[in-house]
Amino acid sequence: MDHLGKEIGKLGFGMMRLPQKDNRIDIEQTKQMVDMFLEAGFTYFDTAWAYAGSEDAVRQALVERYPRDRFQLATKNAAWIDCKSREDAAGQFDVSLKQTGAGYFDFYLLHNLGEGRTHFFNDFDMWSFVQEKKEQGLIKHIGFSFHSTPEELDELLTRHPEMEFVQLQINYADWDYPAVQSRRCYEVARKHGKPVVIMEPVKGGMLANPPETVQKIFKAAEPDKSTASWAIRFAADLEGVITVLSGMSDLGQMQDNLSYMKDFTGLSTEEKETLKAAQKEIARIPLIPCTTCNYCAKVCPGNIGISGSFTALNYLTLYQDMPSAAHQEDWLVSGHGKKRAAECIKCGKCEEVCPQHISIRKELERAAETFGNKE
Repeated sequence: MDHLGKEIGKLGFGMMRLPQKDNRIDIEQTKQMVDMFLEAGFTYFDTAWAYAGSEDAVRQALVERYPRDRFQLATKNAAWIDCKSREDAAGQFDVSLKQTGAGYFDFYLLHNLGEGRTHFFNDFDMWSFVQEKKEQGLIKHIGFSFHSTPEELDELLTRHPEMEFVQLQINYADWDYPAVQSRRCYEVARKHGKPVVIMEPVKGGMLANPPETVQKIFKAAEPDKSTASWAIRFAADLEGVITVLSGMSDLGQMQDNLSYMKDFTGLSTEEKETLKAAQKEIARIPLIPCTTCNYCAKVCPGNIGISGSFTALNYLTLYQDMPSAAHQEDWLVSGHGKKRAAECIKCGKCEEVCPQHISIRKELERAAETFGNKE
């Protein structure tokens, strides 16, 4: 299956964070970015039904301006968003075809599987739906994007060997981070012989501005290279990777990515050692040692989002980015049907079962102070 990435190039244009002008996608700047990307020899564009305005921008900036055989287009089906039936979920495919005007999709993904979202794809039998569309020639390659545990990924790939590729969150900071487990998820995909599309290599932009001590390691090694370049190159160096998506938001980011990816052939020994040093430095930063095993959640009488609160606090410690950390807390707690830290009744049952012996009540107090008691 690794042949899927042979002619694409290791940099993919992620179109979730396109440039904005007057609170709308800047189509003219997007056109310039598309032109630069294709001129550099890259061809993979990634959008989704759920990315507001993106598929329409893809039509205007790419599909209407280039022959269809000049590019590969990926989009995604989010059956867990406002779908009550198979017809609702299948309708997203038709909307995507209309909005992009692409005629067919080179890569079509079931979007954001894992945790409570997977059952929608099972309930609506979207697995057979995408196979039907492939047989009709409307999809060339079928796969899914995934945000959950390596164990769940293993189960999905065992049940669905027909999936040709997977899209995973992989970056050097999350490689061995317990809350994400990039390495183990990657290893599961490789065990099943599935090539990987990498998303979030710069962790939503956080690794463009990592902790200062990490930045110093990179600048000492390559003063003229951006810190973001290290994140993209780490991901692109992995075997079995179709492409590495970068959600570029302006011409400057496009120019920077092309400057080091156009002729990328792999990391040198020295570069690998530099990245190892950066990973060790991140691991040295004191974090709550939560592995998201969620034993605490099983005994919590208040349905508190304990592990989600801790993940958000760790984000804040690492990147000093309050808006991003608050977004994480909102998604991982209320977005998963959990109560916020401020509602903890301090019964202590969670601490009795925590394998990491975390002072959970104390840390939840810190989470409540940090993120407030939002409704």
